[in-house]
Amino acid sequence: MIHIAILGATGSVGQSTLDVVARNADQYEVFAVSGYQRLAELLQICKKFQPQLAAVPEAAAAEFQQALSAAGCKTQVVAGEEGLQLLASTPEVEVVVAAIVGAAGLVPTLAAVKAGKRILLANKEALVMSGALFMDAVEQHQATLLPIDSEHNAIFQCLPTDFSKRSFAEQGIEKLLLTASGGPFRGWQAEALKNVTPEQAVAHPNWSMGRKISVDSATLMNKGLELIEACWLFNVQPQQIEVVVHPQSIIHSMVSYRDGSVLAQLGNPDMRTPIAHALAWPKRIAAGVDPLDLMTASALTFEKPDEIAFPCLQLARQAFQAGGTAPAILNAANEVAVAAFLEQKIGFTHIPDIIQRVLDLSPIQAANDLELLLSEDRRANQLAQYIIQKRH
Repeated sequence: MIHIAILGATGSVGQSTLDVVARNADQYEVFAVSGYQRLAELLQICKKFQPQLAAVPEAAAAEFQQALSAAGCKTQVVAGEEGLQLLASTPEVEVVVAAIVGAAGLVPTLAAVKAGKRILLANKEALVMSGALFMDAVEQHQATLLPIDSEHNAIFQCLPTDFSKRSFAEQGIEKLLLTASGGPFRGWQAEALKNVTPEQAVAHPNWSMGRKISVDSATLMNKGLELIEACWLFNVQPQQIEVVVHPQSIIHSMVSYRDGSVLAQLGNPDMRTPIAHALAWPKRIAAGVDPLDLMTASALTFEKPDEIAFPCLQLARQAFQAGGTAPAILNAANEVAVAAFLEQKIGFTHIPDIIQRVLDLSPIQAANDLELLLSEDRRANQLAQYIIQKRH
């Protein structure tokens, strides 16, 4: 029986993971879970799966423990940042699903790495913020890092099994093809984007996701963050990655080889597929996802991303090229700008403007210290809030 800790159990990735685990209950057991805002849902998860540990914010810990006791649940509550790190590093856990959204997921995910766990990584911000530090820690502590973002998992499946031990040139790989759905505003011109609403932005045509990541998909920042993540995961430069808009989300990404071959991973758009793949790798287990029926699937189309109407992709590429603390600053500014858009404090097209402004006002430093990165995250967060308040 393999014991699992799910960091971010109430989110879409966490819910998908719980579904896969429930379908394979003879092999996997939920040992620990965490939640932040949706604690009523976390309580129901605890009642159903009976984990040993649950991490919640410090302010809610006592009340949540009382609710568990009243429900006859023996789950022990741990609180705050220390509680999250305990969940990620506890010796009984073999697999950690890193699904906390945003910068908040960095420290507990690093705790899992330093404990040498198998990490199923959905928190792309951990690599965006601290790529070199993070990957060095993975190697130093002999952790196993498996991506469960659908695109990175697809690339992982299309690469040779020993890709990390040899360079791309040695393996005849030309480039990675990172697919993007294009989001709900694919084909829109910049002028038309000025008046879109949060409700329109979170209505993704293919995927069921949280509000923040749905807005990132609409701005193409999600693809920019994924590009940075792919650079670190697969040890490539941005020029070795081509972003391809594929509206049907059937091909999840591809790898192009020197001999003219292009290997692609196809499937219905459902996060349970990459989660099940990484959970059981190198084996395969049931995910509850319907097999792809090519006879009834719609036509597969591809186009280039519009980086004029959607400049966030280019901003991410530039931040990676700048290096150092630039990606962490980009991520912090984006988190604040998206939150402000969802609260209707700014317009949709103001999001990249604010990110650019924060980057322009922020000196770039070498990213060789975790405390520095966290400090720069806080500083960029405050700067973005100040810019928004002045604009508002």
